[in-house]
Amino acid sequence: MTILSEQKAKELLTKVIGFSKADEVECNLDGQVGGNIRYARNTVSTAGEQSDLVLAVQSTFGKRTGVATINEFDDASLQKVVERSEELAKLAPENPEYMPLFGKQKYLDTKTYFDSTAKVSPADRAQAADDSIKPSIKNELTASGFLEETVGFTAIMNNKGLFAYNKSSNVDFTATIRTNDGKGSGWVTRDYSDYSLLDTKKASAIAMQKAMDSVEAKELEPGKYTVILEPAASVGLLGNMMNAFDQRSADEGRSFLSNKLKDGETGPKNKLGQKMFDERVNIYSDPQHQLAPSAPFAGNGHALTKMDWVKDGVIANMPNTPFWAKKSETDYIPRPNAYVMEGGDQSLEDMIKNTRRGILVTRLWYIRSLDPQTLLYTGLTRDGTFYIENGKIKYPIKNFRFNESPIVMLNNIEALGKPERINGSMVPPMKIRDFTFSSLSDAV
Repeated sequence: MTILSEQKAKELLTKVIGFSKADEVECNLDGQVGGNIRYARNTVSTAGEQSDLVLAVQSTFGKRTGVATINEFDDASLQKVVERSEELAKLAPENPEYMPLFGKQKYLDTKTYFDSTAKVSPADRAQAADDSIKPSIKNELTASGFLEETVGFTAIMNNKGLFAYNKSSNVDFTATIRTNDGKGSGWVTRDYSDYSLLDTKKASAIAMQKAMDSVEAKELEPGKYTVILEPAASVGLLGNMMNAFDQRSADEGRSFLSNKLKDGETGPKNKLGQKMFDERVNIYSDPQHQLAPSAPFAGNGHALTKMDWVKDGVIANMPNTPFWAKKSETDYIPRPNAYVMEGGDQSLEDMIKNTRRGILVTRLWYIRSLDPQTLLYTGLTRDGTFYIENGKIKYPIKNFRFNESPIVMLNNIEALGKPERINGSMVPPMKIRDFTFSSLSDAV
């Protein structure tokens, strides 16, 4: 029962809505099945499967709202969860920003589900782990990793005529491979909707090579360098920036998208329509993207369509809430489920070949905010950092702590590569000038 068809989900939620006495009621039904395997020190340590199905009911009287959840689905339990949400609503304080539920929506067709992921077996997971472990042992390396695949669905219904349903699949794989003496480390990640695209042997070979190449790292003085950031190195900074895209915080002066108006000065409160980045920066969201598809609706059931966020370096749109859209007399723009940053046609090898002096960064880790209004972040490089000279990787270097803002980063672009899927989004490798490294780190 964990994964319900669209028809079954609709029948169940229709029954739940029928029990309601509230002014407004919204039901969210989420189901998931999946499996995983974990290995460390070249040995599988855990493996398992999980399944879950949860119903959440939100009832509203006026501007008072209550939410209750349950994972039992007989009629008595369904009626009980509705009554409980109504009891909580009557006890809740009024929400001054409450907005009415949405009515019927029209959704895009998206391909977020693949049978190949649904058919993954324990034997498939074991083989995927073995394809990472055996080559590591052969090369006298130590591998650890985690593979997880899930198939899930989300259904939303309310008493205003809205019904949304989406079925999806996803597989995530990460591996850290180190030399047996712990002096060299490599890392790799892969995620897809379609399990048939995953090749853990090929992916692990990248981490293995980086582990062997990063032994006997040399110190390099901190400072500003030209860097080549692999997608795993830039996705954290870009993700934090996209999470900070928000019209309300910009209008209220709390954001990097705020216009700093002096007392008595008039003008737009936010930077919508202003150029903030290199003209090669284009960021959009598209539920129908071939490699990074997503549900065609937001968490509140509102339809999602293709949307530009940054176009030719200019702020094109900002997400908001229904309340803030009404207050600011703008259109309601939901936050996307994933984003795509356009890239270029250069390969990573091309970028290295065209670099006179620079640093190749595999990934950034432990990213923390320093200043939300300038988006200044700090963190560490990790698992393979290399010095480039005259178009070639010369030697591994010790890791750095960085202090950098994605705003500055996206104004210092020298080259972009082909976007790759990572963390559900599409991010290109980037060549960036004047990236700031503030100190050395002894971590591998």
